[in-house]
Amino acid sequence: MGQILISAAHKSSGKTTVSTGICAALHAGNKIVQPFKKGPDYIDPMWLSTAAQRNCYNLDFWTQSNEEIQQLFSQHSADADLALIEANKGLHDGLDLHGGNSNAALAKLLNTPVVMVLDCRGTIRGVAPLLLGYQQFDRNVDIKGVILNFVGGSRHENKLRSVIEHYTDVKVVGAIQRHPDLVLEERYLGLMPSNEDRQALSKIESIAKLIAEQVDLNALLEFGVADSMPESKRSSPVDQYNVTVAYAKDEAFGFYYTDDLETFTALGATLVPFNTLNDSQLPAADALFIGGGFPEKRLQQLERNSALRENIFNALNRGLPAYAECGGLMYLSKAIHYQNESAAMVGFINADCKMTAKPQGRGYIQFTENEYCMWPNTSGQSINAHEFHYSYLEGLESTNQFTYDVTRGHGMYQQQDGLRIKNMLACYAHQRHTRQNPWIERFLKFVEKCKSGTAKQE
Repeated sequence: MGQILISAAHKSSGKTTVSTGICAALHAGNKIVQPFKKGPDYIDPMWLSTAAQRNCYNLDFWTQSNEEIQQLFSQHSADADLALIEANKGLHDGLDLHGGNSNAALAKLLNTPVVMVLDCRGTIRGVAPLLLGYQQFDRNVDIKGVILNFVGGSRHENKLRSVIEHYTDVKVVGAIQRHPDLVLEERYLGLMPSNEDRQALSKIESIAKLIAEQVDLNALLEFGVADSMPESKRSSPVDQYNVTVAYAKDEAFGFYYTDDLETFTALGATLVPFNTLNDSQLPAADALFIGGGFPEKRLQQLERNSALRENIFNALNRGLPAYAECGGLMYLSKAIHYQNESAAMVGFINADCKMTAKPQGRGYIQFTENEYCMWPNTSGQSINAHEFHYSYLEGLESTNQFTYDVTRGHGMYQQQDGLRIKNMLACYAHQRHTRQNPWIERFLKFVEKCKSGTAKQE
């Protein structure tokens, strides 16, 4: 099995477009590509999953232990021709001074060679000291190849190749010229999610064609054969929960970790998707889960579906267990106000959601749980998650019960998050099921108690 980590000197160098194109081009050539994404991103994995026709998994030092990262990588890469990890930000960027959670640290942990995607706009000879500096900064990081991106033409490409071949030992495995088809639409939270883009498949096909013509795919397949990865130890959970969970999956809501959805199933739960834009009522279920997304981009469609909004309100009012994150929280508010538009939402949360031009919470978040928590955290440890929202709730009352005390980040209200109303928990934090935070098992245990009538309701 070959494996590579696609990184760059800085963000917006074209990593996602290049990674997406590589996945799609190799898949078109009947190769099995297993994509991964460094960090807590939801959007890039959607594009990578669609391109590879194989679920993308996140590798994140903040929420996972080193062993969990190694096991997840090993488990899902075992049958692949190439495991491709798309980095976040720059190769050596991270939270701490020593780069312990950087892309470079991930490459070393997984014994994976790095392919740098370089933004070559406005530079020629300067690529050499850049590459040499990256090599010398940490000699334990194996920078195996470079893909020249945003190349201005054949003359520019020839000069860049000559410089790199003369001054470095890094192999040039591709030179991608600027092209309008190599652009994925961006918005305030990054790229537009592929679940919203009805032309996603045709865009990916166009990108794959251009990448296949300009990148040496065979060279990538030959990079980094793994020889020392730990054996996968994914074991079947002991406890099983015979419950059904309805979850929103459509153009407005789609931010879910693949391994989280798989964990629901592994724990015995049945996941039933529903569409907030078209379905008139919830499917028969013991609980509700609404993840993140961009409801503000579907305001009128969501408002027009008053039958479903009323159905959800009544179900929550009767005590249906529910968990909502970020976009799901916004949907459960009274109304969303975005730019010059306003639209009524479910209204179970007695506050309005206001979109802003600047982020209200962005990055990693850490919190502890208090006595109001419906799913007790028996470990007592603080929980690592992430938040990324350009909205806040206006009109929240101080009498509301919040289950999370935020020690890092912003949250929902005065360093608090996790709003509790009856059996609903809603927060801006995005959680991930890990050993440190087995939130899905705790949620399902609560759902089972509600189903049997043994849960205590406030």
